[in-house]
Amino acid sequence: MKASLKKLTTSILVLTAVAFVFFKYREYIQNPWTRDGQVRAEIIQLTSRVSGPIVSLPIKDNQFVKAGDVLFVIDPRTFEASYEQAKASFERTRDTYEAGVRQVEVAQAQVEAARASVLQAASKVRQLDSVIEKNKAEYLRQQELLPQQATSLKAVERTKASYEVSMEEHKGAVAALAQSKAALGKAEASLAEVQANLGQLGDANAGIRAARAALRQAELNLEFTTVKAPLDGYVTNLNLRLGSHAVANQPILALLDVNSYWVQGFFKETLVGDIQAGNEAIVTLMTYPDQPIKGTVDSIGWGISQQNGSTGFELLPNVSPTFEWIRLAQRVPVRIRLGEVPDNIQLRVGTTASVLVRTRSAGTAEGEQ
Repeated sequence: MKASLKKLTTSILVLTAVAFVFFKYREYIQNPWTRDGQVRAEIIQLTSRVSGPIVSLPIKDNQFVKAGDVLFVIDPRTFEASYEQAKASFERTRDTYEAGVRQVEVAQAQVEAARASVLQAASKVRQLDSVIEKNKAEYLRQQELLPQQATSLKAVERTKASYEVSMEEHKGAVAALAQSKAALGKAEASLAEVQANLGQLGDANAGIRAARAALRQAELNLEFTTVKAPLDGYVTNLNLRLGSHAVANQPILALLDVNSYWVQGFFKETLVGDIQAGNEAIVTLMTYPDQPIKGTVDSIGWGISQQNGSTGFELLPNVSPTFEWIRLAQRVPVRIRLGEVPDNIQLRVGTTASVLVRTRSAGTAEGEQ
């Protein structure tokens, strides 16, 4: 009786263990899990826009800074001098432009005066044309009356003199008209020259735009001597010191974006087939093993780097030796978007995490977007 009871108990325990193992294996297959996970975040590589020695460094390594906080200051004296020089150049260019505008106005007035002279001279010529015609007709009439003794020789002489005088005046008027036209042409040429030297009017003027752009560039360079945090984050691996020389467009400081944490889980290629964007994920940090964090699958990597086939020594391909009876599954990165993180948990880039994905949870197009 005791032996039968013992066998029954043993059988129950074995069946329970087998059922438990089967359940866990089934759960593992349905809900992929990996211990190969890492906390990640966006790292901003800050560069200075100008070169120069650092004269102020109000931050220290691993310090939290808010967006707009001053990180460091480059010696601004050279850029202040450049700004003042550009400002003076702009003012000089503006004065030159205004003088050019006045020259154009004077040249335009001279053109208008020359045009008025041409009109006056042309009117004088037309007036004398009428006088000549009238005097000529009178002279001819007097010549016709003289044989009839209806006029005197003195009257004929007088009308002839009037006719000749009007002819001479006409010649002078024609010469004056030609002279006025020449003066108008000269005035118009002078106007065209000063207009060409001045260029376009107002803000479209090339000289004004170039001087304003140089002034703005100098102003920006002066502003760039003070480097501020573009976002909230942690200063990481600070190696700057007062007096260090900052080189323009060369990374000089790393800033970890405090609002960009995610977890990268590396799953075997045999497990990622059922994972979809939007699946629920459970992240367990090695630093906080008793405080799992809920998350969501954000995306699944489309490729990983391969050593085999890459170019090696003497441009020959790299090929790693393998064992024919062993085939190691590659690991594919899965990006996990974290949900609400408890206040007492401090996320640190590069720390280890375990990730479990519930593949039967909602995987929707919304998660893929």
